[in-house]
Parts: sequence; structure tokens; C-alpha cells
Amino acid sequence: MSWVRITHVDNIPLREGRAVIVDGREVAVFNLGGRVVAMENRCPHRGGPLADGIVSATGEAVTVTCPLHNWRIGVEDGAVVKPSGQQAACVRTFPVEIEQGIVTICLTEAREEAVREVTAA
Repeated sequence: MSWVRITHVDNIPLREGRAVIVDGREVAVFNLGGRVVAMENRCPHRGGPLADGIVSATGEAVTVTCPLHNWRIGVEDGAVVKPSGQQAACVRTFPVEIEQGIVTICLTEAREEAVREVTAA
């Protein structure tokens, strides 16, 4: 496994995302307060920048809303949450660790979730 140092966790504001380029790939990194998640910075609908989206929680599910057309993507698994009834699509997510306040991402261990439909929350 190859872990890449990204930034200090304090450089990512709470409940916001930041786009970073890692090995030529654009990744959205989100600070959820107490944990950080990372996913491809590209909405499956029309390629909108997920790092610029709004992070929200419904119960225990945390999503980011694409700023272009309001698609909601689960930050844990990359599954499309809204709209339901659309073509199934997923966004690749990546393991994240925080060591001594530094966010690191492992691109070689990308979690590719099975393509499936997910109902709207």
C-alpha cells in the first residue's frame, strides 16, 4: 500500500471539502469532524466538482450535494442517494488516515463499490 500525505487536517474546514491532485487524479477530501473521507472529485451525472458541494447529514448518512445539478452522493460508499430512479452510478472512495494531524490517502486501495441503485433519503 502506498499512502500519500495531503495536508494538515486543520487546513480543511469542518463540514467542507477541498480538491487535491494526487498522482494525476483529482480527489475531494472532506472534514466531517473527528474523521476525514476522500472520494473522486467528479459527480457521475455530469462531472461536477464534489469538493465544492454542500455536506449534510440525515440521521447517520452523510452526503455531499453536487453544486451543478443537486445530485447527492454518500461520502462513505460513493453511492448515488438522490435522485432515485436514475441510472445507477457510484463514485470511487479512498481509505484515509490521520497521523499526527496529517491527512493521508491510499489511492492504491480504492474502494470501488458495486454499481447499484439507491433510494432517495
